[in-house]
Amino acid sequence: MPAHAKAKPIETWFQDEARVGQKGTLTRIWAPQGTRPRAVCDTRYEWAYLFGAICPGRKVGAALVMPYANTEAMNLHLEEISKTVAPGAHAALVLDGAGWHGSEELKVPENITLITLPPYSPELNPVENIWEYFRKNSLSNRLYETYENIVDACCRAWNALMAAPERIATLTQRQWAKVS
Repeated sequence: MPAHAKAKPIETWFQDEARVGQKGTLTRIWAPQGTRPRAVCDTRYEWAYLFGAICPGRKVGAALVMPYANTEAMNLHLEEISKTVAPGAHAALVLDGAGWHGSEELKVPENITLITLPPYSPELNPVENIWEYFRKNSLSNRLYETYENIVDACCRAWNALMAAPERIATLTQRQWAKVS
């Protein structure tokens, strides 16, 4: 942690990106035994990237839906996270090793310190549970006609999750991530 953060309360945040699009996700549904229920499947290739970050301790999050996953989008997401960190607090933001997370053009706000996870360890990032939850519930078995439909679906899914703080806690809390 930087010297200016040592006297401040620390919040543990987790960040990740998910691609959501026309080549969607099929998931299991209830159906009578012995039947094969139909599900929509699209073969087009338009998508958006849902940049999401959560703070399990405060049960809050910050997200943006972007057309690309790159350094510019990550800078915008870091600004959004920075605004959501509690006033006077400092965020330890845990993220994976995607190329744009370590770019020289990355502008990390003063109230955030980046902590990179080891390679090939998605199980250590609880935001992966949010993506799985979305893909099993609000973002699966869908047909998106346009890019705007994809963005709207991502926004609805994220806003519904943010309106349910206990669900955020259930999906994302980790015993090893407690700050004392």
